[in-house]
Amino acid sequence: MRVRSAVLREMGAEPPYADSRPIEFVELELDPPGPGELLVRVRAAGLCHSDLSVIDGSRPRAMPMALGHEAAGEVVALGPGVGGFAAGDHVVLAFVPACGGCGPCRAGRAALCEPGAAANAAGTLLAGGRRLAEPGGGSINHHLGVSAFSDHIVVSERSAVKVDPDLPFEIAALFGCAVLTGVGAAVNAARIEPGQSVAVLGLGGVGLSALLGAVLSAADPIVAVDVVGEKLELARELGATDAVAGGPGAVAAIRELTGGGADHVIETVGSAAVLADAYAATGRGGMTTTVGLPDPGQTLTIPAVSLVTEERTLRGSYLGSSVPARDLERFIDLHRQGRLPVERLLSHRIGLGELNEGFDRLAGGGAVRQAVVFD
Repeated sequence: MRVRSAVLREMGAEPPYADSRPIEFVELELDPPGPGELLVRVRAAGLCHSDLSVIDGSRPRAMPMALGHEAAGEVVALGPGVGGFAAGDHVVLAFVPACGGCGPCRAGRAALCEPGAAANAAGTLLAGGRRLAEPGGGSINHHLGVSAFSDHIVVSERSAVKVDPDLPFEIAALFGCAVLTGVGAAVNAARIEPGQSVAVLGLGGVGLSALLGAVLSAADPIVAVDVVGEKLELARELGATDAVAGGPGAVAAIRELTGGGADHVIETVGSAAVLADAYAATGRGGMTTTVGLPDPGQTLTIPAVSLVTEERTLRGSYLGSSVPARDLERFIDLHRQGRLPVERLLSHRIGLGELNEGFDRLAGGGAVRQAVVFD
């Protein structure tokens, strides 16, 4: 079938993207789903820094690529051997397909699925194939097994989680990346306990989700840090006890507000320099958790002795250390209870053709979470 899709042919275009137009909007051929795969009509897809990092070249991927990885939609058709899904099901898509059989999957660490990581790096679906192509030939790579900026997609059933149809698609989409990553970092990776102090550096969709996870965990105080004043104000509305402007004085401010350093500091920016600040703002016996994706060439230097003498922990968290099949259901239930107001993160609804402008807005800090809403 023919689908309309947003394709990136080369990384590293000069911003503003509204002028350089790195994302093209083209018709592609979409093959039917193979064994273990689903044909999904995409209804909403979020714009994330993980997309932006492919556009600007800091997260190299195979080109050309159909972009997008945070999405919700409706199952249209099933490939051979698919169980647990039916046409008409509403699904949220996760950007790491979990094979269920590798060592990390068997250990309950679906975010580290080895075949899933290999497929994502290669630009294929979990089974190793590509289902998108130029009319007349020429394969198009998949972004993280999803390629969400397309009106229809084929995905592995291992990338999809069925959800109740009462959840609006543009809200459901945010659960696939921002919420799984941010809330998961707070509750799965950091395992914040009531009364512990928390600082969150970076208040995009993932950072504010991490803040919501800290509020859910009854942390106190909760210090929100960003360079954008409007995001600091939103963080206060969502439960931050303190808001600090990012910059040279942020570490000292966090340490003062938390009595010498926070028990938990969560970094979401994707910058080694900000991660160094996060580590410096963490107190004795505390944990620094990073979910940001810096350029592979960036390095981090910390006082090595502090890991021992201060019993410090520095850990990474991919996909919020989540198991999507388990965590999506419980996070959505918490949303229904009013304890995860994810709808507050959605700052813009845009059309597919506005993606270049949307990524300018994201790069400039002028958005929390934007969603392409398909008719």
